[in-house]
Amino acid sequence: MITEYQQKLRERYLAAPVMPAPEPWQPVLDRRTPIGGLLGIGFAVHPDSGHDLVMVVSSDGHGLFTAVTGEKIARDRDPNPDISTPDAHPDLTCPGLGPIEGTQVRIAGIFGGGLHSTTPDGWTLDVVSPEWPHDRVILSADGGTHKGPAGEAWWHVFHSEYSELRTAGFSPSGLTLAVATSSDLTLWTRQRLHYND
Repeated sequence: MITEYQQKLRERYLAAPVMPAPEPWQPVLDRRTPIGGLLGIGFAVHPDSGHDLVMVVSSDGHGLFTAVTGEKIARDRDPNPDISTPDAHPDLTCPGLGPIEGTQVRIAGIFGGGLHSTTPDGWTLDVVSPEWPHDRVILSADGGTHKGPAGEAWWHVFHSEYSELRTAGFSPSGLTLAVATSSDLTLWTRQRLHYND
């Protein structure tokens, strides 16, 4: 049995439509990037540009995307089966590819692990499930309290009603927000951190 407070919170999430992320967040692509059999994702930094990279591990291999444009910059369709999934290592890592070859990337997803749930300048990301197993991703600027109506200090930015949510979170830099499901990757980005003075 749930409390009255929990029931009201559930109703608040159910009533909130999916909405665009607020400024300064911008969608990386107009639509989700389809990736069948997605198992998990992790973040890395491009050694030349310093931009966020997203490494995707799927049943069809590994891919590396730039978080600024969503462009796929490296692909390994036949990774070493002994190290191709994060569960092969106790720290849930996979070997990097392309410009990050030779580094290990922590992967969050079906095997466990997690991405950052906050940014250095105060954004918070929560996954709620008022209609389990359909997860909703909530982005907030109020420290995760989700008070007031949706669209003021919190936003329902993603609803996983057709695929299983694998992970959601921020890059370590706080400049990229990613949501990964079993079938696709959705990214938002911003140019810099914003601190309230």
